[in-house]
Amino acid sequence: MPFTKLSLSQELTAALPKTFCEPTDIQALAIPAILNHKDVLAIAQTGSGKTLAYGLPLLQLILEGQNSSKALVLVPTRELASQVTDALLMTAKNTSVRAVCICGGVDKEQQKAQLSMGWEMVVATPGRLIELLAEETLDVSMVSNVVLDEADRMLEMGFWSDVQRIIQSLPEKRQTLLFSATFPQALEEKAKTLLSSPVFIEARKEAKNEDAIEEILYLVNKGSKAKALIDQITRNDWSQVLVFIGAKDNADALCKKLSKAGLSAAALHGNKNQAEREATLESFKQQKVRVLIATDLLARGIHVESLPVVINFELPSNPETYVHRIGRTARAGLQGVAVSLVCHGETEYLESIRKTTDRELVLKELDGFPVTDKPSTGENKRAPRDKQANRRTQRKKSIKQFQGKSKRS
Repeated sequence: MPFTKLSLSQELTAALPKTFCEPTDIQALAIPAILNHKDVLAIAQTGSGKTLAYGLPLLQLILEGQNSSKALVLVPTRELASQVTDALLMTAKNTSVRAVCICGGVDKEQQKAQLSMGWEMVVATPGRLIELLAEETLDVSMVSNVVLDEADRMLEMGFWSDVQRIIQSLPEKRQTLLFSATFPQALEEKAKTLLSSPVFIEARKEAKNEDAIEEILYLVNKGSKAKALIDQITRNDWSQVLVFIGAKDNADALCKKLSKAGLSAAALHGNKNQAEREATLESFKQQKVRVLIATDLLARGIHVESLPVVINFELPSNPETYVHRIGRTARAGLQGVAVSLVCHGETEYLESIRKTTDRELVLKELDGFPVTDKPSTGENKRAPRDKQANRRTQRKKSIKQFQGKSKRS
């Protein structure tokens, strides 16, 4: 079924890329419900086309309302805010609809100036939006449609109290759309207070197409991971690689190791300011940087066309995070590869991921990297006498006390 069969204006459908031949499952299900002014609760994985699933019908409703209605889209991260805004502006390029991105890390006065010129859609992160509402520089009294995008992520990141404050500032009569990759019990309870007789949509099959992503897992020594990563990138001659890692400091350290090995690499994490993050991501998209090392802050905020491979340098403790990470590849029906470097200390994380994904995820040996580390037995490795020696060391006050007794001649 083509987009033209979904009661969308010719201005909107003409703006879609030529590669968008027909709507995805989530789009085909959500667009008619939203156009019928229904509240929607949609469960869809990243890469399933959810931005246009709510973006297209909202733009259509705004066009039909002739500027008497406005839409607000709430997202958890700055990167996702920018990504969603770009998608909306691309789709609305043949119309007069104005979309403004509101997020932290960007000059607030510049955002105020954009708002003062008029808007029909605002895409915002909760923190910056609350600031503008408190300053009374953003009027949301005409908002008739609100979207909570990546609602589970906003809940995980502790934004829900901010979300509630924002919702309370909106008109009671509105259309509410909640999109989420997962639907934990905590979110289910929150959704009940926000949605009125919602249409429930679940589009998991397309996003969880096991054939689209080839998942490869290697068992390696913890200390060999950096060399194994370099080996995989050079051996497979990947032109563009997204590497996920847990900690900011580890990301910077790994970046230095890759650069020393002759691979152009950059790190992307929360310690970077917004301008640096945008510049780094753009360099990666343009393939000026071959390897991008990112923390989980950006697991759902990075969209790169035709990204061939994602590598888990460390397995995440949350199995859902694993799903979001590998979802950066094999988007829009393309194929992709997800490689995970796993050490013995991460076997519990792996078991959790296996249960959540219901996939076998067999560990393989990596040629040239024999595993010599031993699985942890859970026993305390330090002998009692070693502990006593350590206590004696801590009690010593002078450097002389650390020197052995001299032998008499």
